[in-house]
Amino acid sequence: MSHPQRVTVLGATGSIGTSTLDVIARHPERYQVYALTAHTSRETLLSQCIEHQPAIAVLAQEEDAQWLRLELRQARVATEVAVGEQALVDVAQDSSVDIVMAAIVGAAGLLPALAAARAGKRVLLANKEALVMSGALFMQAVETAKATLLPIDSEHNAIYQCLPSEHRGGLARHGVSQLLLTASGGPFRTWSREALAGVTPDQACAHPNWSMGRKISVDSATLMNKGLELIEACWLFDATPEQIQVVVHPQSVIHSMAAYHDGSVLAQLGNPDMRTPIAYGLAWPERIDAGVEALDLFQVARLDFEAPDEGRFPCLRLAREAMQQGGSAPAILNAANEVAVEAFLAKRLGFNAIGDVVAAVLNDQSVEPIDHLETVLNADQHARRTAQQWVSHFAR
Repeated sequence: MSHPQRVTVLGATGSIGTSTLDVIARHPERYQVYALTAHTSRETLLSQCIEHQPAIAVLAQEEDAQWLRLELRQARVATEVAVGEQALVDVAQDSSVDIVMAAIVGAAGLLPALAAARAGKRVLLANKEALVMSGALFMQAVETAKATLLPIDSEHNAIYQCLPSEHRGGLARHGVSQLLLTASGGPFRTWSREALAGVTPDQACAHPNWSMGRKISVDSATLMNKGLELIEACWLFDATPEQIQVVVHPQSVIHSMAAYHDGSVLAQLGNPDMRTPIAYGLAWPERIDAGVEALDLFQVARLDFEAPDEGRFPCLRLAREAMQQGGSAPAILNAANEVAVEAFLAKRLGFNAIGDVVAAVLNDQSVEPIDHLETVLNADQHARRTAQQWVSHFAR
C-alpha cells in the first residue's frame, strides 16, 4: 500500500465514531484521519483532534468552533476548524479523502452521506436515515459515481458478508430466497402492552447487549430500529419487504442470515461489538484486527429465536407498510418517529404513544413519488410539523 488511506469520520464523537477511531489507531500504516465532525460535543472533539491530528474539524455552531480554535492553538495542533452543514458536505466529498464513515444520527446525516456517494468515495454507511429517506436517490448516486457502499449496521454488514459479492438485480437471481434480520428484542421483549405504557426514558435507554446513543436505544426498544433496518435492507440488497423476515434473537450473537433456494442458511456470528463491521468496511475485501474479543460459543451456550410481537411493538409493522407504500412514506415515517422519540425522551409522551404518533402522521400525509432530494426534504419537514401537532394530542 503506497500511502495511508485518508478517512473522514462524520459523527466522530458518537459511539460509531469513537469505535472507528479506535480501529484506525490500531493501523496507522493503513489509515490517516483527514476530517472529524461533531454536532456540539466540542470537548470530545478536542481530545480526538489532539490524538488524531486531522486536517479539518467541523462543528455545527460558530461559538463552539471559536472555542475549539482557541484550545487547539494552545495545544499547538494545526487542525483547521470549519462550521455548519456545507462544511460537512465539503469534508465528505473532498478530493483528498478515500473513505467516509457516515455516522451522524438522524436526518442531519443525509446530505453529507449523499455528497460522499456522489463523489465516488468508499462510503461506510452507519446512518440509517440516508437510505430510509432517500433510498432510490442514494443508490442511484452510488451507481452513477461508482462509489463503494459498505453497510456498517451490524445486521446489514452480516447480510453483506453472507451474500455473493455481486447481489444487485434482485435476490432470486443469486439463489437467495430470504434475508433473516435478527433483533435483540430490546429491554422490554417480555413486557405486556400495559406495562410498556409506564416505561421511562432511562429504562428505554438501558439496552441489554449494545452500547448506543439515546435515540437509537429508544428505537431499539420500540422495534422501530428494526423497521428502519428492514427498509434499509430493501435498498441495500435489492429486496422486497416480503423477502425480509425479522427474527428476535435475544443473545445478539447471530447478527443476521441469508437463506438460499437450496436450503442453505448462511449466518454471520460474533460478539456484539461494532468494531467488527467497522474494520470489515475499512479493510474490505481484506480483514484486519479490530480489537474484538473472539466469540466463545461455550460461554454463549445457547441461541434462542422467536417471532416479533407486532401487537405490542407496532412500529415494525408501520415501517414495513411504509416501505410497501414506497415514495415519500419511509421519509414521513422517519421524521414522525424522530419527533415522537424526542418528545418521549423529554417526558412529554408515553412509550406506547410513539407508535400512535407515527401511525397518525402516516395516515395524515399524502405520499409523493421521490424524484428529487427537494421532495424528500419537504416531506421530512411537513411530517415533523404534523408530528408536533399529534404529540400535543397524545401528550401525557
